[in-house]
Amino acid sequence: YCVEFRTESLSQHCALEARPYARWMRYLREGHTVCVACQPPAMSTATQRCSGDGHNAHGDKILHWEAIGNSQCQGTWKKIRQLEHCSCPLVHSFIFT
Repeated sequence: YCVEFRTESLSQHCALEARPYARWMRYLREGHTVCVACQPPAMSTATQRCSGDGHNAHGDKILHWEAIGNSQCQGTWKKIRQLEHCSCPLVHSFIFT
């Protein structure tokens, strides 16, 4: 499944990322909608969910995220909706880890 989030805030360290495999961080923007896929092996075998997917988040609850590979690139987002059938676009798409 996938979850759509609206990015509320992010640290300035995301825009400063220059390593080739992590340049995607520079394209994160406040107010953008991002799509995050929950796939094995990030999925818990007990719950069949990914940690941090905002399963119990409703309304305007602010959730925190952190980029793998650069712990200084972090921020907040709000859950928009969960999609059982993923149709994430090529840009602004991520995977839970």
